Amino acid sequence: MFDREQWMEIWSTIQKNKLRTFLTGFAVAWGIFMLIILLGTGNGLQNGVTQEFNDDATNSIWIRGGRTSLEYGGFKPGRRVKITLDDLHYLLRNYPQMGYYSARINVWGARVNYGNDFGDYSMRGVHPGHVVLEKTEMLQGRYINDFDVSNERKVAVIGKLITNDLFKDEDPLGKYVIIRNVPFMVVGVSDDAGSEWEQRMVYIPITTALQVFNKSGNIDQIMFTTGTLPLQATIDLSERVKRDLAQRLQFSPLDPTALFINNANEEFARFMNIFNGIALFVWVMGIFTIIAGIVGVSNIMMIVVRERTQEIGVRKAIGARPSSIVLQILQESIFITALSGYIGLVLGVGLLELVNKYLPENTNMFSNPTVDIRIAVYATIVLIVSGALAGFFPARKAAHVKPIEALRYQ
Repeated sequence: MFDREQWMEIWSTIQKNKLRTFLTGFAVAWGIFMLIILLGTGNGLQNGVTQEFNDDATNSIWIRGGRTSLEYGGFKPGRRVKITLDDLHYLLRNYPQMGYYSARINVWGARVNYGNDFGDYSMRGVHPGHVVLEKTEMLQGRYINDFDVSNERKVAVIGKLITNDLFKDEDPLGKYVIIRNVPFMVVGVSDDAGSEWEQRMVYIPITTALQVFNKSGNIDQIMFTTGTLPLQATIDLSERVKRDLAQRLQFSPLDPTALFINNANEEFARFMNIFNGIALFVWVMGIFTIIAGIVGVSNIMMIVVRERTQEIGVRKAIGARPSSIVLQILQESIFITALSGYIGLVLGVGLLELVNKYLPENTNMFSNPTVDIRIAVYATIVLIVSGALAGFFPARKAAHVKPIEALRYQ
């Protein structure tokens, strides 16, 4: 431990050299502050990218019918391409790579009644695998199962906000709601991270939806997961699926609008590549910022030692040991660097917290710009050690100069 007199002397030195002390501290504080801001920005971008894909399974392929834009097999352009459950069953037979799967029918403006309360909500007819594909969380009860689908049961899973709207504090499980004048038993309550709209969604078995609400037999989408297939394999799978469905549904495989196939694997990989480039840039800028801080501290500490060479000579002349001289200079360097690093750390974290507090909730591609404090602490330690080393070697050299030579130093 250093005694009180040494601290008083350090404080006196700082008071006499305010500009030098400010420059040293500013170099450290600015380096840590910029590192915090850069890392926080990088994390905010990463969280935003992750959040964008948090609503659906990233290892999935989604198929939706469109309209033809090319003449094919005697059919004129503009024909609507309709997909059915038979097409899903065809894919299941021919593509064992398919994992969780679901067809989907969208029913818009479904009026749901319970007692004297009612509301208009969106409804989807789905298979059990839809819970995985949409990353739906079950809060109560269960999701649609295979028995519901095979028996065309009139059961429903309702979003948590529907529960708030219609049931208030009442437990909805086992209760019957009336959907477009048809009674359905509530078997589960769901939550979805995607949006408030999906928290007001009703899910029913796909076969029931076809039987009760969609007599045409057409479905809106087919979706399935691809397991652990590598990216290129999922791209090849998408292309093969389109070729097979083109032949089955009679449209040109080259038609860009006849069938829309969204490969979430490919989209996620593209976004992650963009983010990885941004993250690399952030780290490079952060490292260069720290290096600039190290150089600034080192240069200032070398100037400090040169300015105090005569003072060192006086100390030696009155009996001071070289080790005590070096320790005092190091103590001063560590104190200024540590205090400045802490200030930069607090300012950086404070600014990120302020941004996070007032960041709009619906902001896309940027969310929760937090930072791992350990990285900032490690960077501060690096700057402290660098400043100490920068002052140690010239201080040790000056401390071993003969007093008479030090006193003559200009």
